[in-house]
Amino acid sequence: MWSLAALIMGFGLDLLVGDPHGIPHPVALIGKEISFLERLLRRLFPKTVWGERVAGGVLWTLVAGLSTAIPWALLTVCRRVSPWLGLAVESVMCAQILATKSLKDESMKVYAAVKTGDLARSRQAVCMIVGRDVVHLDGAGVSRAAVETVAENTSDGVIAPLFYLALGGAPLGFLYKAVNTMDSMLGYVELPYRNIGLVSAKMDDLFNFLPSRCSALLMLLAGTVLGMDGKSGWRIFKRDRYNHASPNSAQTESVCAGLMGLRLGGDAWYHGVLHKKQYIGDAKREITPEDIPMACRLLYVTALLALALCAGGKLLWFLW
Repeated sequence: MWSLAALIMGFGLDLLVGDPHGIPHPVALIGKEISFLERLLRRLFPKTVWGERVAGGVLWTLVAGLSTAIPWALLTVCRRVSPWLGLAVESVMCAQILATKSLKDESMKVYAAVKTGDLARSRQAVCMIVGRDVVHLDGAGVSRAAVETVAENTSDGVIAPLFYLALGGAPLGFLYKAVNTMDSMLGYVELPYRNIGLVSAKMDDLFNFLPSRCSALLMLLAGTVLGMDGKSGWRIFKRDRYNHASPNSAQTESVCAGLMGLRLGGDAWYHGVLHKKQYIGDAKREITPEDIPMACRLLYVTALLALALCAGGKLLWFLW
């Protein structure tokens, strides 16, 4: 019950505060740990395909283990001092694991930039939330990239973390964030990441397999609640949910595209290389900047539905 209370309080704290700038964030520390271990293990292991793959497996094990063990140890000490201290610390941890407000805030910065008509400013804003090269994006491309990011990260940044927080509290939540961060930093098909990032990419696929599909269904329900085209959302979900190199990324993107009547996806540049990608959805209309706040509303309603589901499931498990 303490963990359930921490989950609900952390969710509320995230909505109120988000990720304040200037305050060190645990995910940033995980990122520094990944960078350090990558440099170290590249020196220690042979510069061959299998050498780099083994190095990537060792890196994944170390980062995942430390990211779980450290918050578990900290919470154990805090709970022994006082259950109320443990509740306060875990609530803050839960808020740091979730990214609802920060995802909305950063995407709305893109919206504000696009509305000015300043393409350079728009590209700079969207560069903060996407991994692709933005130099090739026009105004519509910037809006599309922002909507895609909100749709995909509704799962990666909110629903999947909620899922793992409900299962195992903050330690399991931080394990998920470590898995997701390793994929974001290393899980590319281009050199020099292709081999050392293989384990990170595959484990991210595994950890997100069930949450991404739950997220898609919750987003479909949220879109229906908001008066969007639920029938189209379901149709595009069934048709296009695998139109992506990742087995998980298009799950929520397909629902979002169908609900909003947009065509997402398509070719994109990463690290100077053009990647041929399938489209997701039908272009019933042209994308506009107003689709960014619409995607954010969809994000928030989906998050609230997921909180209700996770908290309800956790409560039923406790009562059982």
